[in-house]
Amino acid sequence: MRFNAKDLASLARRPSGCFDKEGKLKICRVVGDEKLIEPRERWCRLKGNLLFLMKNKSSEASEVVILERCWIVEFRSKTDVSIVLKFQSGEADLYLEAASKPDCESWAVALGEANSEGLQNKIQQLRRLIMEIKEERSSDEARQFLPSSQVDSLGEPQFTSIQRIANEPKLEFSLACKDLVAATRDRKLNTFIQVSVVHPAEHILTRYTSTEIVEGTRDPLFLTGVTFPPEYPIYEETKIKLTVYDVKDKPQDTVRTSVLPDHKEPRADVGRSFLGCTTFRVGDLIKSKEQQLTLTLRTSDGGKTVGTIEVNLVKMGELEDGETDHITTDAQDQKCALVRECTATEGVSGKDNLPSLNAVLKNPICKLYRFPTSDNKWMRIREQMAETTLSFHVPKELINLHIKEDMRRNQELKDLGELAPHWDNMRKSVIAHCDQMLSMYQDTLAELGKHTGSSFKSSCSKGEKTLEFIPINLHLQRMHVHSPRLKDALYDVITVGAPAAHFQGFKNGGLRKLLSKFEAERRNTGYQCIYYSPENTAKAKEVLSNINHLQPLISSHADLLLNSASQHSPDSLKNSLKMLSEKTELFVHAFKDQLVRSALLALYTARPGCVLKKPAVPRNSAEEGDDLQHQGHPSQIKRQDSIPHHSEYDEEEWDRVWANVGKSLNCVIAMVDRLLEKDNISNIKEGENDPSAADCKVLHTGGDWYEQLYPLVITLKDCMGEVVTRAKQSMAFVLLQELACGLPQCLMLTLRRDIVFSQALAGLVCGFIIKLHTGLHDQGFLQQLHTVGLLVQYEGLLSTYSEEAGMLEDMAVGISDLQKVMFKVIEAKSEDFLPVITGRREHYVIEVQLPAKMFELLPQEIKEGKLLRMYPVLFNVGINEQQTLAERFGDTTLQENINQENLELLKEYYKLFTEKMPPDCLPHFQEQNDLKGLLENLHQNIQAKKRKNVEIMWLAATICRKLNGVRFTCCKSAKDRTSMSVTLEQCSILRDEHQLHKDFFIRALDCMRRCQQVMKQGFSVKVLELRRIFFKHNEGISGVGSDLSSFPLLATQLLKL
Repeated sequence: MRFNAKDLASLARRPSGCFDKEGKLKICRVVGDEKLIEPRERWCRLKGNLLFLMKNKSSEASEVVILERCWIVEFRSKTDVSIVLKFQSGEADLYLEAASKPDCESWAVALGEANSEGLQNKIQQLRRLIMEIKEERSSDEARQFLPSSQVDSLGEPQFTSIQRIANEPKLEFSLACKDLVAATRDRKLNTFIQVSVVHPAEHILTRYTSTEIVEGTRDPLFLTGVTFPPEYPIYEETKIKLTVYDVKDKPQDTVRTSVLPDHKEPRADVGRSFLGCTTFRVGDLIKSKEQQLTLTLRTSDGGKTVGTIEVNLVKMGELEDGETDHITTDAQDQKCALVRECTATEGVSGKDNLPSLNAVLKNPICKLYRFPTSDNKWMRIREQMAETTLSFHVPKELINLHIKEDMRRNQELKDLGELAPHWDNMRKSVIAHCDQMLSMYQDTLAELGKHTGSSFKSSCSKGEKTLEFIPINLHLQRMHVHSPRLKDALYDVITVGAPAAHFQGFKNGGLRKLLSKFEAERRNTGYQCIYYSPENTAKAKEVLSNINHLQPLISSHADLLLNSASQHSPDSLKNSLKMLSEKTELFVHAFKDQLVRSALLALYTARPGCVLKKPAVPRNSAEEGDDLQHQGHPSQIKRQDSIPHHSEYDEEEWDRVWANVGKSLNCVIAMVDRLLEKDNISNIKEGENDPSAADCKVLHTGGDWYEQLYPLVITLKDCMGEVVTRAKQSMAFVLLQELACGLPQCLMLTLRRDIVFSQALAGLVCGFIIKLHTGLHDQGFLQQLHTVGLLVQYEGLLSTYSEEAGMLEDMAVGISDLQKVMFKVIEAKSEDFLPVITGRREHYVIEVQLPAKMFELLPQEIKEGKLLRMYPVLFNVGINEQQTLAERFGDTTLQENINQENLELLKEYYKLFTEKMPPDCLPHFQEQNDLKGLLENLHQNIQAKKRKNVEIMWLAATICRKLNGVRFTCCKSAKDRTSMSVTLEQCSILRDEHQLHKDFFIRALDCMRRCQQVMKQGFSVKVLELRRIFFKHNEGISGVGSDLSSFPLLATQLLKL
């Protein structure tokens, strides 16, 4: 063979990155079984089919071996690290000895692929693939030569859609391999399958997902399946490529099974080798007789068979039954055999509620698993995570309400009328600050209106000002379990970042501390304003809200009364009078409060030109005990004494004005009764043909009724208007004091509270809608919903150290504020099913819209508009390394107080539940004694004050599920700690409620977590610390203590956020 020595020498001296492989090997020539000389160490460089042998890395090449017409003999013993190159020409064999077994295997693969024959086989395989693609595209290419009219008639290429149930995944299948061939005879394979999709329209290979790694077997059965969500563009013509890899050099801390992240390559430093691949059409799988394909795995050149792969179509309505003798587990090999027997079972109800549910949930992502049960059957688990449009819809609705409420308040302050210079300057300052805050709300709403794209806020955006009202990573985490001999079950957990004002920061703590500090300072503000307690200011807001709500109703009912009188309709007149009386009584009752009287006195003294005779304290809720409660504060008493009492002010004037409304209503009622009585007498006399009936008949004309009622109705409206004017001004004056005593801190705290509440409310609305849709066919739950209310349990995983303590304070106040939220279910009148929010800061009503068919399933009480109460509770247990610092060097009082307070709320809910609900309302396995025991156990664990007592979380979650509650799990960003908790909870449910095989508990956890490398890069939690905490409660399960942390689909998808 001719060659250019200079060119070869130049090639051997090129930089290291130019070679396919290089390294140290011991080399000698061998004739037969005898070595001619002792092996000598050489630096070897492989480029194409040329192997350069050099004394050291920097020396010249002493020999070049051309790797053609040769083959490799690899020794199979575990200790042997040598290979031999044999040549067809008959020259002496080349003996190569590596430093280790992995290095030897690596050189064997590289040398085996270096000759031109292997390259030609690869080229032929690629040519075949190109020809297949060309055949598929031939019809498209032919269109280029057709007249335009014919091209238009052909239209767009049509693909065959996959028939499926609405809102169910388009395609799901499971995978298993058999008889895989390893590179070396004694090697136990650690395999995973990479799934790629070839779209028929684009002919582009897209990497879609991967299975978990199954170790130590050549017949791996993968517990992680493949699922395509409803929106995924997959058709019968779509091709799916399955590529099998063998993972070799795994890190020591990697556990038996790990899930590779979707759309990502395995670690570069983890040795893996290609075993084989195969491709199939989706239509072939769907149309196959047994809905199963057995495919041959081949090498990249298409010439060598390396095993088979089974693809089984999965439907959640069918079961995989494995008999006892067909399921085997091996701690070493992790092998499983599977025998299928399809049986139809009852699915989860609620498929008619898809339109309204789809309006709330978006972009679902699914994972499919199959696990064995303790009785050696197979259950299927579909794990689904979905975003919600409510992440932005609810905050925008809420901000819009805040803007309207603040605009009304500002107008009410302006309508106070003329004030003395001191009070007028105070009002101008307050209005100026309120206008600035109002402008900020309007700018935020405008920015949110411009938002497009994803319907959730990622954790990296938690510090953005324009998104501070939006919850962090709000998702639905759903587990759908289909198991033998049991009905399908759904387990939902709402995952969300802790509701907190991240943009404003936590330098001075959170809302819990800030509100307490602000209230203490407000009591000592000096003589500039009058102090009203938070209860009184809340009462003032309630009075103003009742005025704005009742006044237009009373006016409209009064007009209806006059209209009935003009039509001379007795029945209509009675009904109109009844409605008018009810609303007016509510109106009068709203002002039966000492606060209104004392506020009127304070407002009177604030008018200009007021003649002051003697000092006196306006009765600012003194009769309600507030003065007695705070009489220990000298500054407060002195400040109230500085508000004078005008000797000419008639305190009974308000009582007369207020009573005039009731008197006017009594006059209207008396007149209506007199008119109806005379109408009855007239009818009787007409029946007796009395001569005087004509005179009575004239008396009862429609005009006569209207004329007699009209002056009385006008008087009622005038009296009501005078009451409204005075009450509005007095209550606005109370609010002026509240704002003036704490500017600008008061408005900043209101803003912070609005931000936290907005995040918490978005999650609550999502959880309520999901729970309502899931329980539509559960009459016991619906009865509980309108009789007792809905329990909403939040599981907090925040530490009490540094900034997270402030987050926990924000979160505690935000969740507590959810008690002022009530829900109302209405029938949807259009295709827009998004909820509608009404109310004010102290009281909100969320109107949830349902389609007519679903609305008819509700109890009559709910259909009639009964308001549904919420009972939110929060239990927090810090679990990360920061909590360790808090327990050793800091303070955990905040966490202990929160848990104790919410335990009392939970006990209150349970008490109401036992009093109002029948004993048989819960499923048979959820007995009252069981709940009592759980509550007592929870009480004991909270009182014990143990460090990182995760038993509190498990007990609270179990009680919530048994009481048909809604579950939330929160940490700082709803990623790492939240994922850990949700995954372990899911596997525990499978074990406790669905008989998950005890030997597969660890593997089930592993299948639901991320791979170790992704966990280290994406999560801040210390693995060993979380492992110790989360697995402590499972000490009775063998092997659990040695497992690493587990992460669900939630962690898989949120890692990119």
